[in-house]
Amino acid sequence: MQIVACIKQVPDTTQVQIDPVTNTLVREGIPFIVNPYDTHALEESLRLKDAKGCRVTAISMGPPNAEATLRKALALGVDRAILLSDRVFGGADTLATSNVLTEAIRRLNEDEEVGIIFCGKQTLDGDTAQVGPVIATRLGCTQLSLVDKILDIDITNKRIKVSRKLEGRHEIVEAPLPVMITVVRELNRPRYPTVPMRLLSQQREVETWNNQVLKLDEQSIGLKGSPTWVSKIFSPQRDKGEMIGDGVNDPVGTANLLIDKLLSKDLLAI
Repeated sequence: MQIVACIKQVPDTTQVQIDPVTNTLVREGIPFIVNPYDTHALEESLRLKDAKGCRVTAISMGPPNAEATLRKALALGVDRAILLSDRVFGGADTLATSNVLTEAIRRLNEDEEVGIIFCGKQTLDGDTAQVGPVIATRLGCTQLSLVDKILDIDITNKRIKVSRKLEGRHEIVEAPLPVMITVVRELNRPRYPTVPMRLLSQQREVETWNNQVLKLDEQSIGLKGSPTWVSKIFSPQRDKGEMIGDGVNDPVGTANLLIDKLLSKDLLAI
């Protein structure tokens, strides 16, 4: 059985800068990292490989420099790494992105049965949590989101049991394979690559699939296939706080000052 881990290269959010003219991310000189949630998806794929002998394929859609993300996956122990990269894929929203990833997974399934697809719950740059569920819908497979523990997996009978982290509670779910699983950080602690594996990963092939390979209708991918788009990106602005009165020595006077301030800003109804 083959496991597919979908991973994404995202800008390091601690150093993100916004172009004030175009309202887009400044990518020049900004370091990129593997999306944190995806590192947990990748780790769980590798744990199942260690326990069950499954093959793991890592796929990522992005520009040519996203190859570095897949080399990190190779250094961790995946069996195959595929970069989905083509200019016609650019500008994709979650719908168009899922179309490309889905077609890649279908083609992988032709070579070897794909039993589990792992995605992170969401990405740092988009933060929509939509791609995983849309892939599951397109493939017509079971969808298990917000998974924080794999409780049991029976490859022979094609069944899996997981724990899902919901608001204020956990849900235990058993489902048939194939399955799409989106994971949360509590699922595991990602491993670090060894030095020999890092060196070996530089010698291994990262396959590149463009649209000549996938043969998707260009109206369904990239900017043309995206019914949604980002109209504006901006950094949150917060005004500095204001200190009023002396709450220690004159609490009543300070309270009155606060009430007057709230009334002046029409933030308090009396």
